[in-house]
Amino acid sequence: MAELRYTGPAGSRVSSPPVKRGGGVDDGDGADPLVTGREEEDDGRRAHHFPSSRGGGWGRGRYRDWCSYLCSFLRAEDPMASPSRCAVVCWAFSVILCLSVVASLYLPSLWSRMNVPYLCTKVGTAIQCPSVKEPPSLWENPYSASTSWKACAERREDELSGVPGENETTGYLFVHAEGGLNQQRITICNGVAVAKILNATLILPELKQDQIWKDKTKFEDIFDVDHFINYLKNDVRIVREIPFNVPIREYVRNIPKHASAQFYIDNVLPRLKEKRMMSLKPFVDRLGYENVPPEINKLRCRVNYHAFKFLPDIETMSDKLAARMRNRTGGSNPYMALHLRFEKGMVGLSFCDFVGTREEKAMLAAYRKAEWPRRYMDGSHLWRQALQKRKAGRCPLEPSEIAVILRSMGYPKETQIYVASGQVYGGQNRMAPLRNMFPNLITKEELATKEELNHFRKHVTSLAALDFLVCLKSDVFVMTHGGNFAKLIIGARRYMGHRLKSIKPDKGLMAKSFGDPYMGWASFVEDVVITHQTRTGLPEETFPNYDIWENPLTPCMCKVSPHK
Repeated sequence: MAELRYTGPAGSRVSSPPVKRGGGVDDGDGADPLVTGREEEDDGRRAHHFPSSRGGGWGRGRYRDWCSYLCSFLRAEDPMASPSRCAVVCWAFSVILCLSVVASLYLPSLWSRMNVPYLCTKVGTAIQCPSVKEPPSLWENPYSASTSWKACAERREDELSGVPGENETTGYLFVHAEGGLNQQRITICNGVAVAKILNATLILPELKQDQIWKDKTKFEDIFDVDHFINYLKNDVRIVREIPFNVPIREYVRNIPKHASAQFYIDNVLPRLKEKRMMSLKPFVDRLGYENVPPEINKLRCRVNYHAFKFLPDIETMSDKLAARMRNRTGGSNPYMALHLRFEKGMVGLSFCDFVGTREEKAMLAAYRKAEWPRRYMDGSHLWRQALQKRKAGRCPLEPSEIAVILRSMGYPKETQIYVASGQVYGGQNRMAPLRNMFPNLITKEELATKEELNHFRKHVTSLAALDFLVCLKSDVFVMTHGGNFAKLIIGARRYMGHRLKSIKPDKGLMAKSFGDPYMGWASFVEDVVITHQTRTGLPEETFPNYDIWENPLTPCMCKVSPHK
C-alpha cells in the first residue's frame, strides 16, 4: 500500500474488499461478502421479470410475439423496413431492457458504497478517526482463555545430573553468537542443545561484534554467568574459557539450516571425537524444531526462560522504567509497549513501497541500490514485487497505519505507550500521525536521566536489554514487523501464562482493508476486532516447523487439569 486511503479521493485506489470473518459468507458459494443476502432477492426479481419458458413464461413463442409487435410498429412508421432490420431492432430493445433491469437492481447498492465515508480524515499531519468503545479485555486476555496451560521447562531440584565427568565428554564445542542481542540469545540456546545432543562440553559463547551496532559486548557484560552455568549444571557441562589457551582451528561450516539432531550425530560427532575441540560457524538457525527430541526443545526453553538472567543493574533499571510508565499520570495505570520497526535499514531491506515525495523515493532507491545491488538490479521489477509483498503481509507497518489499527481496537488517546525503536525513517514527519493520535509516546531517553543511562551507553546491547525488559513487563505488547526481538517477547509472555496481551497485527488483511476505497469505519473495526481475537498471545497449537521462540506451548508447557 503506497498510502493510507484516508488521504486520497474516492475510488482512486481500487482493490478487492476484505473478506468478512465470523459470519455473512457461506463457504460454499462465491457471493460477495459485503453484499450478503442480495442473491436471493435478485433471483426473485429476475424470476418475476424474466420467467422461464417452462413455467409458461417467456419462451420462443412469446419472444416471436414481442418481435412481431415491434416489427409491426416499425413498419407503420417505415413501410420499407426489411425483416432483418426488424430482427436487429428487436434484439437491441431486448438488450436495453435487460440492462435497465440490471441497473435498477445494482446501481443503488453501488451508489451507497461509493458514498461510504473514509476510514479517517487527515488534517495536515493529524489523523482523526471515530472513537471506539473500549472492550472489557482491552488490557489483558480473558482469564478463562489463559488458565489451561502452565510453564514446565524449569529445572527440578530432585532431578539427577545427566552430565558426564570432566574427562568423559566427547570434546569441547564452541559456537559463534553473531548478530544483535536477541539473535545471539537464540544462538546460545541452540548451542546448549547441540552440546547436549553430542554429549560435549560447551565453551561459554562469545557475543561477536554486531555489524550494525559495532558493539563489543561480552556475555558477562549482559548476563549473570554464574547463574547460567549453575542452572544448567545437570544438563550440560559449561566452561568459561577455551582450555589450555589453545586456539580453535577446526570449524564446521556446512551445517544446513534447521538441521536435525541426527545430522549432528552423523556429521559433527565423529570429527569432534577426533579433534577434541571444534567450532560451529555460522550457527544461526542451525537446529530444527520438529526433527529433534522433545527433551531437547524443552532444554532450549529452560535456557531461554530460566538460565538467562540479566545483570542486577539492568533488571533494576528496567523495573524503574516500567514503574515510571505506570505512574506518569499520578496513579498506577496500565501501559502499552510498541516495538516500532521502521528504521531506514528495515525500510530499505523490505523492498516495499511507502508513502513519500518523489525526492524521498529517489533517495530510498539510491540507498537500496548501494546497499543491496544484486537485489536491486535496474529496479524495474521492484514495484510488482512490492505489491506482492504487501498483499502477503510482509511489509513493515507504517506509524500512521499502526495508529489507525490501535484506535480501531479501542485504545483511547490517553494511552501511555512505551516506544522501543531505532531512529524512525522519515523522522518527526513520519511519526506525526501516530503522535497526534496517541500523544503519550515515551522512550527510555525521556523516562530516564542522562546520568542514569550513561552507565548503559558503554554497551549498546545493554540499552537493547532495557527495551526488551520494559516491553516484557508491559500490560500490552504490540509488534509492527517480525524479528527476534518481538518473537522472544511474545514467547516469554506466553510462557508466563498467556494472560499478558501480545498483539501481532495481521498485515495481509490490513493491507486489503487500507486499500479498499469502499471500506467504512464500522466494517474496518469489525474486521480488526474479529481477526485479532486470536492474535493476542493466547494458547495456540503448534504446527510443523513451528517456532518455539514465539510459541513455546509444547513441549515447554503442560496442560493444566480442569479439576485443579
